[in-house]
Amino acid sequence: MSAYFITGIGTGIGKTLVSAIITEALRGDYWKPIQAGNLDGTDCLTVQSLLTNDQSVVHPESYLLKFAASPHIAAPEEGLDISIDEIISDMPSTSNTLIIEGAGGLLSPINKTEFNIDIIKRLNIPVIIVSRNYLGSINHSLMTAKVLKYHDIKVAGWIFNDEYLDYENDIVVWSGYPWIASVRHIDTIDKIGVHAQAMKIKDHLKMFI
Repeated sequence: MSAYFITGIGTGIGKTLVSAIITEALRGDYWKPIQAGNLDGTDCLTVQSLLTNDQSVVHPESYLLKFAASPHIAAPEEGLDISIDEIISDMPSTSNTLIIEGAGGLLSPINKTEFNIDIIKRLNIPVIIVSRNYLGSINHSLMTAKVLKYHDIKVAGWIFNDEYLDYENDIVVWSGYPWIASVRHIDTIDKIGVHAQAMKIKDHLKMFI
C-alpha cells in the first residue's frame, strides 16, 4: 500500500480541498486521523461530498473531538489523550493509495509532548506540502521545508493553492522540493470543480506518486 501525508504551511490554506482533489485524481482513499471541532461538517464528510468516483473510500477518524481547538487542548476536554501508537494501529489497510490529512501544520501539537511531525516520522511515509499563495507564504513555506529537512523526512513536493501572487517558483527553488501542481481559485467548491481540477493535475501528479 502506498500512502502520503498531506501537511500545510498553516491553517486555512486548503489542505482538505487539495486532499479531495488528490484523492479524486488517484481514485485513492482518504483518512484524517484527528478531527477537532465542526462535527456536523468534518473534513471527512467534506471530502466524501466532493468525490465523484466509486472506488475511493473515506475512512473514519481515530479521534473525533468536539472542541474546536488544537488537539492537545481538545482531547483532554473529553478525557482523552491522543496516542500515536493508536493512530498507527488504526491506519486503514487498502489496495488504493491512501491520502492522510494532518490536523494543522507540522508543529501543531497532538498531545503535551508530540506533534504532527511525530506522526509522520512514525508512519515513515512521504509528505506533500500544501502552500497557499498569500503575503507571507514564502516565509511560512520555507520554514515548513526547513523543518522537514531537519528531520530528514521524504517530501514528494509542493501543491500550491489559490493565486494571490505567484511565489511558486521561488519557493520551489529555495526549498529544493519539486512543484507537483497548482490549484487555482475555485469560485464554487463542489464535485464538478474538484473533478475538473483532479483531471488537470492527474497525469503530472502520477509522476510523483
